[in-house]
Amino acid sequence: MVDRNPTEHALLVAVERPGQAWAATDSLEELARLAETVDVEVVGSVTQRLPHPMAGTYVGTGKLQEIRDSRDELGYDLVMIDDDLTPAQQRNLEKALDVMVIDRTALILDVFARRAATHEGRLQVELAQLEYRLPRLTGMWTHLSRQGVGGVGLRGPGETQLESDRRELGKRIVHIKRELGEVHTHRQLYRDRRRAAPMPVVALVGYTNAGKSTLLNALTGANVMAEDKLFATLDPTTRRRSLPSGREVLFTDTVGFINNLPTLLIAAFRATLEEINEASVLMHVVDVTHPNAAEQMQTVMSVLEDLGADDKPVVTALNKVDRLLDADGHVPSVECLLAMLGEAAPLAVNPVAIGVRCTAGRCRGRTGSRSPVRARRADRAVLPLRPGRSVPSPGPGG
Repeated sequence: MVDRNPTEHALLVAVERPGQAWAATDSLEELARLAETVDVEVVGSVTQRLPHPMAGTYVGTGKLQEIRDSRDELGYDLVMIDDDLTPAQQRNLEKALDVMVIDRTALILDVFARRAATHEGRLQVELAQLEYRLPRLTGMWTHLSRQGVGGVGLRGPGETQLESDRRELGKRIVHIKRELGEVHTHRQLYRDRRRAAPMPVVALVGYTNAGKSTLLNALTGANVMAEDKLFATLDPTTRRRSLPSGREVLFTDTVGFINNLPTLLIAAFRATLEEINEASVLMHVVDVTHPNAAEQMQTVMSVLEDLGADDKPVVTALNKVDRLLDADGHVPSVECLLAMLGEAAPLAVNPVAIGVRCTAGRCRGRTGSRSPVRARRADRAVLPLRPGRSVPSPGPGG
């Protein structure tokens, strides 16, 4: 086994604003996992409570000095901001800290670039990266553009280089969009043929690393890569499955969502995400054991709303319940699982518990207390994650 030593050491920075959906500490934990995905070692984190990020430097002057002073102690050579930076903010921070500064969008784009396995996936990521970089070219060439005297026919070297880079990026963006347009046409033809032979389509949607690919493999015997990593798979996979009734259904795995999913990626992955809009039913896979399961559910529903797919029939798969077994080997009841979700419980439409070799029974909640709530019929619709096994149908309303 080859050891993969981190090549960069990052300090994470976040502004905690009043009323934000995610606590800054939770969001930074997720940012740290994203950093680890690209082999960056996190050496520390800094947060600051502000009504809103500072327009010029994201954090205040005092906090900026604190970050600068901690460099010798922490040994960071990269700063990751848990937010979207404007080109000016990024430029000002790099000047003040004398290290590379990247924002959350740039990091997610880097993760996607490493995960893209198909030609289509790589094109989609490259498009998002180019559109992200285009408005940031100006800052890269500001110091040169000042050398020019201006006027028609008298442009400076910096402005010339800037225009050249913009032109080249523009050409590449147009080329990629043309190629992705052809992919979209191909997918649309496939969907038209699929509609001609009516077969229900179930799209597996959910937060990244919620277990969608594992579930697809279990339901259909597919061999999609399923790892305990953020965005382990990017490309949609569709497989056919015969239900106990004999009816055939198509199951489609889709790219996972994440908090503050860059709009550039949503636009670039349009052809892929359209699989969600074409589905007959959405299976919302939730890692019910995650401490931020409620926030993750809200994020997924928000993205579905942005995609115009929030009106689709939904079944909520409360996944990984096998990690919540009590001393008798019983999984929590659906009532207990919903209680764990708190205010997000109403988002769990038609909930079904899913795990490995599970049986329904008593519940051990987060506090360790047991609840003698009797399981409903829907509770017993537990899907064993083993290929080739039939899937019990949930009861009414499940």
